[in-house]
Amino acid sequence: MTYCVGLRLNKGLVFMTDTRTNAGVDNIAKVRKMFTWHKPGERMITLMTAGNLATTQSVVSVLDERSKVPAERNPSLLEVPTMFQAARLVGETLRETIKMNSSGGQTAEAKFGATIIVGGQIKGMPPRLFLIYPEGNFIEATEDNPFFQIGETKYGRPILVRGFDPDMSFEQAVKLLMVSFDSTLKANLSVGLPLDFQIYRTDDYAPAHEQRVEQDDPYFQTIATEWAGALKGAFDSLPDPEFQGGPPVTQTPGGGR
Repeated sequence: MTYCVGLRLNKGLVFMTDTRTNAGVDNIAKVRKMFTWHKPGERMITLMTAGNLATTQSVVSVLDERSKVPAERNPSLLEVPTMFQAARLVGETLRETIKMNSSGGQTAEAKFGATIIVGGQIKGMPPRLFLIYPEGNFIEATEDNPFFQIGETKYGRPILVRGFDPDMSFEQAVKLLMVSFDSTLKANLSVGLPLDFQIYRTDDYAPAHEQRVEQDDPYFQTIATEWAGALKGAFDSLPDPEFQGGPPVTQTPGGGR
């Protein structure tokens, strides 16, 4: 399975993915799920993928070929005039790939399904972030919905909902994502290290920072250990409930209730 998150900050964009893919419990591999195209000084566009691996790799390959082969550059992520057009191109490519690979109706199409987060900036316009569905349609991140998740989203979502602030620094955003991913890793074996993350600063048109976080990364280990301790401390500090209409139910020393 997969876990990917894209954050839209006031300062730019932050992306993070895991790298685990599996077909059953005994067929596990490491696969990159984040891909970037950019023209220095003009544009940067990043994709993160979740779903059927054959589908996502085919989509990325088609988009990559269009950016390299002169005869196939129109349309291309390096040529589209807006991020909206970039999202539409990715959506159309995803829909066509699923349709081409499946020939058995909706059930077959579901097996080849995938979702994609695409974000970036083209010169003269602000950074934008989109979530693209298997059908090819998409939605955009806004002030009311400033981040997207794909894959195994439920375990790490409460962290993002409680901790996200559009004014937070890039360092705080990466820390928030580390906690979200740690919570997901603890709860779901289909998501695994290493993690890839990328920071995009508005008007840079190139990644400000890219990094792979390995199993032995000291900062990630610190986050995991201290977050677990902080949760335990916060839980212990909460008041115990008082049950109405009867004596305490906790067992006391020497017998009795």
